[in-house]
Amino acid sequence: MEKSMIKPFIAKRVAQEFTDGMVVNLGIGLPVLCTNYLPEGIHVTVHSELGIVGQGPAPDAEHADPMHVVDAGGSPSSVVLGGAFTDSSDSFALIRGGHVDACFLGALEVDANWIIPGKKMPGMGGAMDLLVGAKKVIVAMEHTAKGNPKILKKCRLPYTAVHCVNMIVTEMGVMNVTDKGLELIEYNPEFTLEQIIAATEADLIIGPELKKMDMTGFEA
Repeated sequence: MEKSMIKPFIAKRVAQEFTDGMVVNLGIGLPVLCTNYLPEGIHVTVHSELGIVGQGPAPDAEHADPMHVVDAGGSPSSVVLGGAFTDSSDSFALIRGGHVDACFLGALEVDANWIIPGKKMPGMGGAMDLLVGAKKVIVAMEHTAKGNPKILKKCRLPYTAVHCVNMIVTEMGVMNVTDKGLELIEYNPEFTLEQIIAATEADLIIGPELKKMDMTGFEA
């Protein structure tokens, strides 16, 4: 798969996890792309821990307000019709109160780690609260980094939270986190099972109903 296709491909597959009426929180980077691929008839409310309920798409330069309306990554954002602003305490009360149906986060390793090696970071932001407060946690990320596995038997970077991830979606496949281990339920037919297993340090359980990922629009 071409490098330029990987993030859109993952975002499109993640969007299949949206159901109508969900309140979702989208992490910085790849997860924000997911709303571009909403299935027909599905409407979701995007929550931003910075204080937006009903976050909209990134605006064009003419309508951007980078001083006042930004997404979790600090980039200009917008608010949909009927959206609202809250202060930080109310925004996090929504998370901690269990009102966010699902959060979609990227990761350096399978958990949503907040430290980027070699870069100064002010803190983990709302990831810790989201991981324990959202009803469902889906990690959307590339399967490897510079050829090295990101899905490990034990993370080497600091944990943000433990025992919180429900699903992992990468360009190679979709994995459910079960009490028996990591179960591969879908695979990208551009890769063999042997390649997927080799790129995953953690042990993979091959699901009994393993199926191919939908490649519509991403065929080689």
